[in-house]
Amino acid sequence: MTTTIITRTNTRGSIVNTESHSQLATFIWSVADLLRGDFKQSQYGRIILPFTLLRRLECVLEPTKADVLAAAHTHQAKPEAVREKLLLRAAEQPFFNASPLTLGTLSDTQTADDLMSYVQSFSQDAREIFEHFEFEGFVQQLSAGNLLYQVVQRFASIDMSPQRLTNYGMGLVFEELIRKFAESSNETTGEHFTPRDIVHLTTPRWCSPARTTSCAPTASSPSTTPPRAPAASSPRATSTSSRSAATSPSRCTARSSIPSPMPSARPTC
Repeated sequence: MTTTIITRTNTRGSIVNTESHSQLATFIWSVADLLRGDFKQSQYGRIILPFTLLRRLECVLEPTKADVLAAAHTHQAKPEAVREKLLLRAAEQPFFNASPLTLGTLSDTQTADDLMSYVQSFSQDAREIFEHFEFEGFVQQLSAGNLLYQVVQRFASIDMSPQRLTNYGMGLVFEELIRKFAESSNETTGEHFTPRDIVHLTTPRWCSPARTTSCAPTASSPSTTPPRAPAASSPRATSTSSRSAATSPSRCTARSSIPSPMPSARPTC
């Protein structure tokens, strides 16, 4: 039996093995096996997508975590705005997390409290992403169903470090997860949110040097217009923002030298 390896050329001319990214996405989506019976199929994406993003952010921040914790202790008395800038510098990323916790070290007896404390320790822009996902509500539902610790441990076991998974590769994985979510949402019109809205959401505004994009998921039907990102400062930025909802992130060009947790730093399609 011959196995066909599917490849794709990214915008920088590199060949990407999309089969491995599809396999990773399939493994991530297997978390749905834990959710069956307690959640609707149309809710799977509401849980799997933010946990995927959380694990990616954690892996991106891991190399500088010790430096951020030291800076957080040193500057804890400073005003919040000043402290945040100092922690961003320590993280060497456009976002940070000042908690000593990780998904792998959360308590099995107070997982929900530990997890939300961990998420609240992100910088403001990152916290807003999880708020848009209504993450805390689903965390509480998982906890009530005695599923939260299992889900947390499943994601903690996945290596999403930039060394293993480039930003472009992360985009392919997320596209595949969104596709699986769309296929699993067999509810009637209006009972699930548009998968492409999540592309907006998970190309976080901190990925752009100007940080001008902010989007949220919607529970919309075909007749409902989902929220759009605020107008960018330049005509070109406005143009690309208006087209992003219909464009696959895998065809976007990253224009920032700063590593970001999602596929492109400033999508230009």
